[in-house]
Amino acid sequence: MIANFSYRSHHSIIEKIDPRARWIFALCMLFSIVLFWDLRILSVFFALSLAQFFASKVTWKETKRAWIFILVLSSMMIFVNTVITGVETVGGTVRGGTPLFSIKFPFLDSFYVLTVERLWFALTQYLRIISIASLFIILPFTMDPRLYGTTFRGLGFPDKLAYTMDLAFRFIPTIARDFNVTLDAQRARGFELDKGNINILQRIRRMAPLMVPVTMNSILAGEDIANAMDLRCFGLKKRSWVESLRYKAGDLALIIFSIFILGISLYLRFGLKIGDFWMPGM
Repeated sequence: MIANFSYRSHHSIIEKIDPRARWIFALCMLFSIVLFWDLRILSVFFALSLAQFFASKVTWKETKRAWIFILVLSSMMIFVNTVITGVETVGGTVRGGTPLFSIKFPFLDSFYVLTVERLWFALTQYLRIISIASLFIILPFTMDPRLYGTTFRGLGFPDKLAYTMDLAFRFIPTIARDFNVTLDAQRARGFELDKGNINILQRIRRMAPLMVPVTMNSILAGEDIANAMDLRCFGLKKRSWVESLRYKAGDLALIIFSIFILGISLYLRFGLKIGDFWMPGM
């Protein structure tokens, strides 16, 4: 059986909005955010993203793991690409810059120079990533899993793709559940994951024996789902869905607002040429 994210109703205004309208808003915001490198404009999108996040009433405890994963991964990427190298990112955006400090590499006969522009560019990247993450991170926690397939079908996806998206949303929680079940079974046989004072690399190495049964379970579960779909002749004719969605006035208003944001963003970026990298004093 496939699993879902730990959805529970928060009785928030966000959950009363049609999921299709929420997806359209999130996608319009995503395409708008990636158009700009101007921190002033990105701050507006950041405020909108945070407003949606807090309106959803999702708690920090619920999303803590997802936030930690996003922040750690984005920090590593930004630190390497922007602060350490910055060859095709900052270099392509800002020429020169105000140096903070430099390090000479005698063996390579070169210098590493950390500039204020690099740090500002890193801050801009952080703001973009967190704004985008705030838009999408609440979706699994505020969207009824029964509406996944109906929502994607309602957005115009074919039945096969809509069901594929439905399964994809359930893939990660299913893997997590299988991993916990396997871990508990191995612990019952004497396996100790946390024994001794070990670092994170040693902990990851000890998890290696768990990967084989978890992977095998995932493959078998995929075959079961495929066989069940074949038995029901999935894909031979138009599919009907148990749940149905209907737009309300508020949903249509949100869609119009989303398209307006995207239209204004495209006009600013390509019509008025506004949105390049900006920092105070430039």
